[in-house]
Amino acid sequence: MSGHYLVTGGAGYVGSVVTAHLLGAGHRVTVLDDLSTGFRAAVPEGAAFIEGRIQDAAALLPDGLDGVLHFAASSQVGESVEKPEKYWGNNVGGTRALLDAMREKGIGRLVFSSTAATYGEPVNTPIVETDPTIPTSPYGNTKLAVDHMIADECRAHGLAAVSLRYFNVAGAYGDFGERHDPESHLIPIVLKVAQGRRAAVSVFGEDYATPDGTCVRDYIHVADLAEAHLLALKAAAGSTHLICNLGNGTGFSVREVIEAARKVTGHAIPTESGPRRAGDPAVLVASAERARQALGWQPTRTDLTGIVADAWAFAQQLAEAAR
Repeated sequence: MSGHYLVTGGAGYVGSVVTAHLLGAGHRVTVLDDLSTGFRAAVPEGAAFIEGRIQDAAALLPDGLDGVLHFAASSQVGESVEKPEKYWGNNVGGTRALLDAMREKGIGRLVFSSTAATYGEPVNTPIVETDPTIPTSPYGNTKLAVDHMIADECRAHGLAAVSLRYFNVAGAYGDFGERHDPESHLIPIVLKVAQGRRAAVSVFGEDYATPDGTCVRDYIHVADLAEAHLLALKAAAGSTHLICNLGNGTGFSVREVIEAARKVTGHAIPTESGPRRAGDPAVLVASAERARQALGWQPTRTDLTGIVADAWAFAQQLAEAAR
């Protein structure tokens, strides 16, 4: 399977880690990123880099590609409610342009970064791929629309594609980790408190029907996630669209995350109580059984303390570099 792959959004969190894994497996990699949310310094050494938008893919895609791993998207749920036009333009319009460019160049293999937001409010725990997809935000709507668009492309034009629906990605992989701005993910927010960059962590809702009253989420280590993408490249078969959930299969509560961060950092990490956020389910946990069977994937970095420790090492590395 050694080949030349394009990674859209490869200057971002997950894209950079996947790029590093592809390079480590002996592949050639070209990263396409407009750097609107990514960082040029996050592109791993050894990857070629093209600064540009996926909407312009027809003019930017290099010749001789064996496949595309597609991460470029707008991904803030709250912003998508305020600016749905941005999300439909970037996520759906951009992917449409990318698919057209791939067809023109005869590129027949795609791995797409999808999301658990396509399910909306869960009807089962753990969530399986056959559960209803009823998104509750424009972000989720656009990602689901892209999944449908890819399925149509596979049926009509022979594309081989795998969509991977992530739950909560966390941790870091060496020099590559999470640096969103603004930050909306729990683990990096908690670590900002440990670094003295925030006063406290807000806990939104403490009366859920969970063991400690706080929301439970499925956290997957970013390196496990990256390994699933390489397996998906191998599994993609002509004219079919495979959809797989990626998750730990085990949920951790907000309070468990905070306790793990206290253990790792040695910081007290003060908390403050806040009201429940609208649309926050009590439990979001994935069944990754299909990924295990279809891809041969098995997450190995499932310990919450280890996930937080890797994220903390990267956060400290960034803080040191900023001094």
